[in-house]
Amino acid sequence: MLRSGSEILQRAHKEGYGVGAFNFVNFEMLSAIFEAAHEASSPIIVQASEGAIKYMGMEVTVGLVRLLSSRYPHIPVALHLDHGTTYESCAKAIRAGFTSVMIDASHHKFEENLHETQRVVEMAHACGVSVEAELGRLMGIEDNISVDEKDAVLVNPEEAELFVKESGVDFLAPAIGTSHGAFKFKGEPKLDFERLQEVKRRTNIPLVLHGASAIPDYVKEAFLSTGGDLKGSKGVPFAFLQEAVKGGINKVNTDTDLRIAFMAEVRRVANEDNTQFDLRKFFAPGMKAMKKVMVERMQILGSAGKI
Repeated sequence: MLRSGSEILQRAHKEGYGVGAFNFVNFEMLSAIFEAAHEASSPIIVQASEGAIKYMGMEVTVGLVRLLSSRYPHIPVALHLDHGTTYESCAKAIRAGFTSVMIDASHHKFEENLHETQRVVEMAHACGVSVEAELGRLMGIEDNISVDEKDAVLVNPEEAELFVKESGVDFLAPAIGTSHGAFKFKGEPKLDFERLQEVKRRTNIPLVLHGASAIPDYVKEAFLSTGGDLKGSKGVPFAFLQEAVKGGINKVNTDTDLRIAFMAEVRRVANEDNTQFDLRKFFAPGMKAMKKVMVERMQILGSAGKI
């Protein structure tokens, strides 16, 4: 049976560890997520974006998660809508069986973000579904950014406290310097851990790190050696992920790492045998590569062995 996001993250919040929230767009990614959780004895959050749902179809998206959840009944798992853009999108996901949703109104002014989040919280809580929201703008901190610019981009701890109190949101994604995708930092990686700790102190709820892919060296090298081009991408170092968890992060979103690891293996197989057209010969190594990334991530975040 699927759990709510709150049920999984409240324990992480109380015990001080992070739970991986892994995006999927097909059966192969989802199966690898469950296999990794089984191997690491870790709770998981599986998430689908609106784009992924459009690609797979809502019934397939929910059906696959329910199927694999029944195959691994010992694994605590929540099905989360990642970056829901509207009230209607969140409502549709809840009706279909999602146990957690994110309403992302962070691009609006504070008051409108709060209003939209309140609407979703009221609806979702009536259905036993948890809600995530976001404050601040997700973009990497550059070396030459000024204090004023930094404050304009990153989460304001006082606003975070008010937002959580007024909205009733279950967990919050505070912008502390990460960004989505593979290209997070132009200079040395920087995250505002002091700001994170202050948000945690003021809100005392599970916090979420978006844009948290690390792009480990072995994944990057595998991708580059098979003809890929990451254009000097930089991820969030493992040490930063661990420091973020110490500072109060309990949900850590991961997507880019899985895609890069998977495609590196697909390219490797294609390069080694250009007569190959059995899809299983491509997908099985890709799934194994993604599983390795996720088991390692669960160990780093501290969720391994928590079942």
